[in-house]
Amino acid sequence: MPELKPMSIIYPVMPAKDEAERAALRPIGRNRELYHAAIHGAIDIVKAADEMGIWGIGTIEHHFWSEGYEVAPAPGAIQAYWAALTKNINVGVLGYVMATHNPIRVAEETAVINHLARGRSFVGLARGYQSRWTNVMGQHFGTRATKSPSAAVYNAATQAAGFSQATQVEKDLNDDKLNREIFEDHVEIMLKAWTQESFDHNSKRWQVPYPYETGVTDWPLARAGVTQKFGAPGEVDADGHTRRVAVAPAPYTRPHPPVFLSGSGSPETIAFAGKHGFVPTYFTNIQSAGPLADVYRKAAAQHGRAFGPGQNQCMVRWIEIGRTREEALQRIKDYDLDIWKNFYAAMGRRKVENDDYLGSLVNSGLFLYGTVDEVRQALIEQWRVFPAEYITLINHYAQTPSAVVIETLDTFQREIKPALDEVIHAANRQAAE
Repeated sequence: MPELKPMSIIYPVMPAKDEAERAALRPIGRNRELYHAAIHGAIDIVKAADEMGIWGIGTIEHHFWSEGYEVAPAPGAIQAYWAALTKNINVGVLGYVMATHNPIRVAEETAVINHLARGRSFVGLARGYQSRWTNVMGQHFGTRATKSPSAAVYNAATQAAGFSQATQVEKDLNDDKLNREIFEDHVEIMLKAWTQESFDHNSKRWQVPYPYETGVTDWPLARAGVTQKFGAPGEVDADGHTRRVAVAPAPYTRPHPPVFLSGSGSPETIAFAGKHGFVPTYFTNIQSAGPLADVYRKAAAQHGRAFGPGQNQCMVRWIEIGRTREEALQRIKDYDLDIWKNFYAAMGRRKVENDDYLGSLVNSGLFLYGTVDEVRQALIEQWRVFPAEYITLINHYAQTPSAVVIETLDTFQREIKPALDEVIHAANRQAAE
């Protein structure tokens, strides 16, 4: 029977005891000592997660975080390192912001990581909502950050967390359309590079080979007949011109590693995931997940993929567990409130009522806190509505000490996951009747 596949995501966050210390250490994101301690301290979490049977461990991609909340500029390097330290857990990135990347380089990097991990890797993709870096690093493609306006309409809870912004401003709608166009084009190239022995591609921004009309006319190995003899079929035409390229190596996993697609609720993004069989990763409350799951399953079915309830889908949650509900709430105040106030909520246009940041956090539907019994019951109720195959558990290490992250993962694995497995089993039995 299928079981829940938990995944732990580490940013990391540069730790500070309060806002005053964060200000005193500005720009804390460039603090060598703190980053060095965080990146090496994360090893304890990675090894513990591997030993306790967590399905996946990953990091994110974000840049320019002088404020220290998401210092994750080189996720591929981190995953290659973690792959060498582990035996069973899947490593990956959630996710590469594809509209800012050369998609062939992403295909190559992730294929190499997949080999280093002997198949224990996944690839996460994202569209890019942080304008400060998305607009800079995607400028050569014309990329603009998206405010995911359709997600804001569909899933209002994401506005409080800063993942989407309700807008009808023409510029924002045009930026979203442009971002999606570039994102989908780059994903198509990546998939071709992974799955085809050789490929070509001709779109508004990419010609493969270049120039597309003539091909590469001066490749010496084609002139010498070497590529025709040893390369991929179709690479070189009868005139000795390179007409297709072969990206090497192919991934270890056939046809490619599992792909996760982050979404704050845009139906278009969820439908795109269904079309390709990607795992949609919902940064949503439970009320939004059900309708989005319907969008996903319908889109998947239109492309020959039949998924059961919750199958091949992932919910994102932050959880804090204490011996008492008060202790768990204190953990939220110590480890989560700073980043919620000064990053997640600050990214949104919707004003937090009466500056009640704690109230907006606990009412977002994204965070759960309490005793293990309370958190377990809350998740059981949510999984009865939407029995997702995967759960992404985000923590705010190193603001959250590594020992607390490990304790939370261990508690989840031993005392919560078995109950969610039962819910998933029941949903599958009911679907089969």
